[in-house]
Amino acid sequence: MSGIVIVIAVGVFVASLVAFAINIMMPGTDSTSAEDRLAAMASRRGGRGVEESEYKSLLLSGSEGSGNRFARFLEELPGLSDYLEQADIKMPATQYAFICLVSFAAGLGLCILAPVPKLLAPLVGLAFLTVPVGWLLMKRKRRLAKFGLQMPEALELLGRSLRAGHSLNAGFDLVAKQMEAPLATEFGRTFEEQNFGIPLDEAIEGMAARVPNMDLRFFATAVVLQRQTGGDLAEILDKIGYIIRERLQIHGQIQALTGEGRMSGAVLLALPPVLFLVMLKLNYDYVMMLFIDEIGRYLLGIALVTQIIGALVIKKIITIKV
Repeated sequence: MSGIVIVIAVGVFVASLVAFAINIMMPGTDSTSAEDRLAAMASRRGGRGVEESEYKSLLLSGSEGSGNRFARFLEELPGLSDYLEQADIKMPATQYAFICLVSFAAGLGLCILAPVPKLLAPLVGLAFLTVPVGWLLMKRKRRLAKFGLQMPEALELLGRSLRAGHSLNAGFDLVAKQMEAPLATEFGRTFEEQNFGIPLDEAIEGMAARVPNMDLRFFATAVVLQRQTGGDLAEILDKIGYIIRERLQIHGQIQALTGEGRMSGAVLLALPPVLFLVMLKLNYDYVMMLFIDEIGRYLLGIALVTQIIGALVIKKIITIKV
């Protein structure tokens, strides 16, 4: 009975740490009111056109293999395929899921074969699982951050192209050729989709749906409204680029001011599990009293709850939306 309690407690603790780390690294899913208004304005299309997913299926027709139901389920799993695409990882969702499964199994096998307590097997398995998950989240975060930094320069280049007499579609081609990835890749894909016959408005909205960047949604909404109502698009792009530069500057200042809080949160989050492993090595019987004794289990549960609450409070303090 005590062994089951130990496994459950360790599993809950590690899962809480992993969930908190993912919550820190991933952008928030709760959209602001400005993002909601932009999405609503950009979606007013008058009932014409086909959804971007349908265009994608048409363009990529014939490339899908005869995978089984599980493979199709992983490909259509909300978020997984999008995360792989946003991280620019040329890997199907089934292969990535297999790598995660192998990592978890490797951690379990290593803990079973090594001369360590078998009750730590879930902990070691989840620790190995965080390697591919953290790699995916890190690559996605870096790619999206680089995309955001490239947006002001791309908008200025697009505005100069419009003033020179080029069309908006030709401006997308110019940005794709002159800029670097990842922005050049996304703009080039939008240009190619328009050449395949997809309306430019639909292609731009598809790019905004693929890349979760609020500045890009501003740009997509501005283009859609300008093509419907008219106006000087070059001037609009210049103003959006100026706003983005100012926002990035403020964001950098906030990151510098909250650096101490982020470091404190990381240290406080890592201290309990590290101390647990050190004490487990130095005095095994002393640590096992937390799992064997009834009062120790209560104290361990309270410690887990307060650890999670403290982590959430620290994240709330250091997270400032710009």
